[in-house]
Amino acid sequence: MKAGSPAFLLLLTVAASLAASCGAAPARQAPPTPLPVVAYLTGVTAEGRLEPLRFVTLATSVDGIVSEVSVLEGQRVDAGEILARLDSTNAQTLEAAQTKAALELSSAYQAVRTAQNELDAYPLPRIFVGLTAEEAARKWLAELDTARGAFAPYRDTGRKTLKPSSAFPNLVYPSLPRRVQLDTGEYDDMAMVYKKQVDVALMNYTRAVMWLQFDSALATAKARLMDAQRRYDSLHDTALSDVGAGTRSALATAEIRAPFDGTVTSMDLKVGEVVTAGLAVATVADLSGWIVETTDLTEIDVMSIHEGLPVTISLDSLPDAAFSGNVRSVDLSYSDRQGDIVYPVSILLAESHPGMRWGMTAQVTFDE
Repeated sequence: MKAGSPAFLLLLTVAASLAASCGAAPARQAPPTPLPVVAYLTGVTAEGRLEPLRFVTLATSVDGIVSEVSVLEGQRVDAGEILARLDSTNAQTLEAAQTKAALELSSAYQAVRTAQNELDAYPLPRIFVGLTAEEAARKWLAELDTARGAFAPYRDTGRKTLKPSSAFPNLVYPSLPRRVQLDTGEYDDMAMVYKKQVDVALMNYTRAVMWLQFDSALATAKARLMDAQRRYDSLHDTALSDVGAGTRSALATAEIRAPFDGTVTSMDLKVGEVVTAGLAVATVADLSGWIVETTDLTEIDVMSIHEGLPVTISLDSLPDAAFSGNVRSVDLSYSDRQGDIVYPVSILLAESHPGMRWGMTAQVTFDE
């Protein structure tokens, strides 16, 4: 066999294959290196603005001339503290408001006493015992409607001269004879029974309505007394609570007062200038805490947001700091932002920072 013949080449190939199968096993290939796992963010993100925990813009309730400005911007104030005073013929001082409130309280007490006496003097029928005035009125209105329906066939011509209920003074249905003789002829005894039922129901309904009127007058007088007492207490509140301060601000119109403890963030009044009623003149903010109001949460994103949801906040002006918080509320109303329907979400921050300022841009991530 020649070395270069095809048969010889085939023999060499077979021999090489047998040698390889009888020799050492080839080295195993290393397993492929797994691809790195990409971490996906699962929380919804949004942009928002930093705002004080609460704030209020104060306006004058009367026209006048500024006679005094007691505070400066950036100054801390307490609830009820005077920020400015006005001179105005239509305004009243705190002392004048207190006097007026005392007179109103006295008048309200007298109105309650009068209404109570009128209700007590009303002779309540025994059939009303166990019912309220409203229940009695409803009950006898239904009775009256039923009685009128039953008597309707007897109101035709020839039966309109039925005797009134005074024929039966004891309000008890009598045992009537088969026929009753009246001035104009004979009538079926059932006609008289139905007429009697109408008279009784109408009388009791009228009495129930009168009782309801006396009862309502007393309830109205008591509500007036409660409101007068609240105003009086607020104007004489020595503890300067938030509620009392708000009432003083509304009633003592010659003075502009802080409605709660806070910081004067703006004061746009100067002594001697004329101000118009309703004009915003000052802002007081509670800077003891902060919230973030989102501006771009769409109708799809907001579906996964709920009260109490944990949130992570970063501020553009404080890039090295991260703050935690929780969703405080989700607005029910929406706004249109460049064609997108967005719902504001309020987030209460759990911590504060000396560098925080009203209006700073915040990046919000809602944790899931």
